[in-house]
Amino acid sequence: MSFESIIGIIASLITIFLAVKGAIIVARKWFLKPPMSTLFTQLLNQELTDKERREILKKLNSYDLINNRIKEQYIQNFALENRKQEALLFDICDSNDIEPTIEICKNLIGNNMPSLRTKYLEKRQNKKESIPPTVSQTIDSVEPCKFSVESGVQIVYMSELLKSKYPETCNRLIRILEKHSVKYAFLKGTKDIWCRDYMPIQTESGKFIQFKYDPSYLKGNKEWEESRSDVKEVCRVNGIDAQFSDINLDGGNVLICDGRAILSNRIFTENPNWDKEKLVSELSKLLECEIIIIPAENDDMTGHADGMVRFVNRNTILGNKLADEYKYWREGMEKVIEQFGLKYIDVPFFSPKDPKHPHSAIGIYVNYLEVNNLIVLPIFGRDEDKQAVDVLRQAFPDRVIETIDYTDVALEGGLLNCTTWVVH
Repeated sequence: MSFESIIGIIASLITIFLAVKGAIIVARKWFLKPPMSTLFTQLLNQELTDKERREILKKLNSYDLINNRIKEQYIQNFALENRKQEALLFDICDSNDIEPTIEICKNLIGNNMPSLRTKYLEKRQNKKESIPPTVSQTIDSVEPCKFSVESGVQIVYMSELLKSKYPETCNRLIRILEKHSVKYAFLKGTKDIWCRDYMPIQTESGKFIQFKYDPSYLKGNKEWEESRSDVKEVCRVNGIDAQFSDINLDGGNVLICDGRAILSNRIFTENPNWDKEKLVSELSKLLECEIIIIPAENDDMTGHADGMVRFVNRNTILGNKLADEYKYWREGMEKVIEQFGLKYIDVPFFSPKDPKHPHSAIGIYVNYLEVNNLIVLPIFGRDEDKQAVDVLRQAFPDRVIETIDYTDVALEGGLLNCTTWVVH
């Protein structure tokens, strides 16, 4: 083969290579969408006209995460003005009723933006509270509770107030339950969303024990005192047949698993007229369990066990990372662990300082919902989220772990276990 032929072949190959490369570039341009963050950055480009930005908004609207929720009128009237990144994202979400979830914030601006999400949720709550009662959603429009107990089937009950006060969060939870074919219903006659605390406790044999609901932390605040549900009335209107006890005890302070129950020592201060040993003995009879008392944290308003630990099985518990806890609580828990032969698995937690929400439950991962083979875990847009998910997946290898943004509820002082009542 001559030198000229070799040169010709090489030239032909180079031509083919360049043609293929050019075709790939064109294909990428036409068939592959750019990252959402790229489009959002383009929206902020001061060199573009608002007309060009409207075309970008149309493209952004086509992504699955947005799902055409940006209204046509908003797009047609869009003007950037002097808005920066966070203000623009808030305006898009606020004007189009798109909740700025962690996923949306991270895909658009690379940050989970909890402050923006809080602002969005608070604005909607203020709007709801300002609507006259004749116009706002009424309790009668919420699906009523159809109380039933079916052997082997667990049902998640929630206060109907959760749906009316926090509709977007409630719907997120419902979508997860429906995805996994979990039955659910709403309780009538309640005065707040924390149904775990005032509903009866179901023993492993199926009995319902309705304890007195008169927590000390609700006293001294008129609004809180008026929010205390009448447990006898709640049981009556929902058709629940329960055995009543005069022991003052919140459901959030009772965790039951395989013949054992964990309660915090807040049970003693809530029942000062009871001898401690007699109280534990009576609780053991009512709950049909061995009683394990753990220390409550001094600065925890409720002192509920479900904000500190959860059962994995009879001899294993998950709990807030011991090394990061107060010394008195860590040492108290270590004594309990040794006394009852428990294995303790650390779960990350954090306590952000939030003067506007002094009782916030943000950062407490152990207050998850557990039903059937499903665990719904709260996440907060922090690095600890992944750590918590990994811990639960290792602890519960046979369970499905779903995560949920429960921020607006958490700011009020509780999370998933607090707002759900699971019966079997």
